[in-house]
Amino acid sequence: MPLSEWEERTVRVNGQRIHLRIAGTSGPIVLMVHGFPESWHSWRHQMDALSDAGYRAVAMDVRGYGRSSKPADVAAYRITESVADCVGVVEALGESSAVIVGHDYGAPVAWASAWTRPDVFRGVVALSVPFGGRGQSGLPGNPFGERRPSEVYRELAGPDMLFYQEYFALPGGVAEQEIEEDVRSWVISGLYSLSADRPLPPELAGADLTSLPPDFLREFVRGAMCVPRTEKFGARLELPEKLPHWIDQDEVDFLVAELEHTGLTGPLNYYRTLDLNWEVLGEYQDSPVTVPALFIGGDRDVTTIWSQEAIARIGEKVHDLRGSVILANCGHWIQQEQPEAVNRELLGFLSGL
Repeated sequence: MPLSEWEERTVRVNGQRIHLRIAGTSGPIVLMVHGFPESWHSWRHQMDALSDAGYRAVAMDVRGYGRSSKPADVAAYRITESVADCVGVVEALGESSAVIVGHDYGAPVAWASAWTRPDVFRGVVALSVPFGGRGQSGLPGNPFGERRPSEVYRELAGPDMLFYQEYFALPGGVAEQEIEEDVRSWVISGLYSLSADRPLPPELAGADLTSLPPDFLREFVRGAMCVPRTEKFGARLELPEKLPHWIDQDEVDFLVAELEHTGLTGPLNYYRTLDLNWEVLGEYQDSPVTVPALFIGGDRDVTTIWSQEAIARIGEKVHDLRGSVILANCGHWIQQEQPEAVNRELLGFLSGL
């Protein structure tokens, strides 16, 4: 179905305006939550597959993005507010329950929604990021948020570098200024550099990136996702001569136009709340995720790679895990790089609920 035929709706929830695209007029809701720096559009390959299978596919622009509200207060981007937005969307659509699906930063939002509101979210599917507890990111040595995120960032990066999440959170709009210089080139570089299309460096060619020794894993993260304090994060990215095969020019144009219109402060504010999230999620740290869950990662996805410990131990915290799937030759943009595989796993999970 063409994008123009999917229903477009804006609902008022949790004091915010949330923009939705909806495929299907009936059936159980599958609510999809995007990550950085994307929009509802990242789920375009899932919309018809879900609606054709009898589900009501709902892709949202999270607050700070697209046509949704963009509150100025950084605290408005705490994960508890994101969970409340997701609950509000379900209620605004006249339902009392849904399955929630998230990618990138949307995955911690999906996990937290299922973790803290199992009365609303009857199942959870997370792409790229496994359950990370109050730490959200499943980082090496801190799989379930045993320590404050900022402490782990500094340990990973060392004294002369910044982990990318710390860089994105720098005050004064440092990351905003970098990206705003050339949104199109930055977006294309990020899409390519974090995908499976970018060749591995020679020292990693042929290596099983999903089972790296701990010391080597930390060096991998430093090399891939940390930036010297004197440089911009774009120094870690590579602008390709042509677009990756899985995204075309019109799709890039859509994403760039959204970001140029809305600006980057809202999207980057999510990285400025990670320590706040660690604090507000503390009351749940001893509670498991009880609803049925599915994790999908990519063997070339840097987030899946650094989450090896969290993935291996996920059963300790997620008590009804229905699958932990690592897609071969797949980078970070999982539902776009391998949409057919994602749709197959997603529909299989949903049919078993």
